[in-house]
Amino acid sequence: MSVIEIILLGVGLSMDALAVAVCKGLAMRKVDKKQCFATALAFGGFQFLMPVIGYLLGSTFAKYIRSIDHWIAFFLLLYIGGKMAIEAIREWNEKPQIDEMDPPLDVKELLMMAVATSIDALAVGVTFSFTPHFNILGASSIIGCTTFIISFGGVYIGNIFGSKSEKRAQLLGGLILIAIGTRILITHLMGLE
Repeated sequence: MSVIEIILLGVGLSMDALAVAVCKGLAMRKVDKKQCFATALAFGGFQFLMPVIGYLLGSTFAKYIRSIDHWIAFFLLLYIGGKMAIEAIREWNEKPQIDEMDPPLDVKELLMMAVATSIDALAVGVTFSFTPHFNILGASSIIGCTTFIISFGGVYIGNIFGSKSEKRAQLLGGLILIAIGTRILITHLMGLE
């Protein structure tokens, strides 16, 4: 997998985090830089950690499923990407619920959101384990940094522009994951790996 593909994968995986970051930005009258940094760090950190955990879990079982690993990777990415795209389309016209403007940073809530938005990255980490000699720390670092940057920007986007582009970004992220999963399957079936 090339660096560009890993960056695109990171973009796709970070769309849930972007949606949450945009909502955090919507709730701020003026962007609080500490909250912005904490949000981006939590989302980026978990997007780094979860693929590593998935990779370690997948590596444990990789020898047993090597003959069908490309199908597993394809269906996991198809499911994750499809779910993101369907949620984006279903919620296209919904308006975000904001209970109070400029709420204080709730660390427990932030960590729960970071875990929830990075579950997909755990599954992607499992797919990485099917690739021999894969540099999981490098790939996870790229995914984590990509998510950090996108989440950081998401708070500002939410504060400035509102939620108009949030669902489009989530739909695009889902389509990117589906495309990468399809490429993995086609590459394997054609013997191009």
